Amino acid sequence: MELLKQFSEKYMKAEVPSVSVGDTVRVHIRVKEGNRERIQVFEGTVIAKKHGGVEESFTVRRISYGVGVEKVFPLHAPTIEKVETIRRGKVRRAKLYYLRDRVGKAAKVKEDL
Repeated sequence: MELLKQFSEKYMKAEVPSVSVGDTVRVHIRVKEGNRERIQVFEGTVIAKKHGGVEESFTVRRISYGVGVEKVFPLHAPTIEKVETIRRGKVRRAKLYYLRDRVGKAAKVKEDL
């Protein structure tokens, strides 16, 4: 058990971004295309958080050109440059999978003041 803890600590980030379910976040991802690198931004609502420790991940959902797009980001991945919180959401669930069935204003999350 101690060996597993030492192994996972090596890959964990020193400053973990504060991400909670219901937040609207902007995730900056480092994308490698051939021999070039660029930063791609994905903005949406966090609908789920899973696991803990080095394998912790969060799912972000947004509507792009009328189609729902979800991406799962490992929190401690080296490809994630930074995670900006745009607004805090007030939710009463751990997983917001019900937002998949909603369209337009019904898919909004109330802001936590």
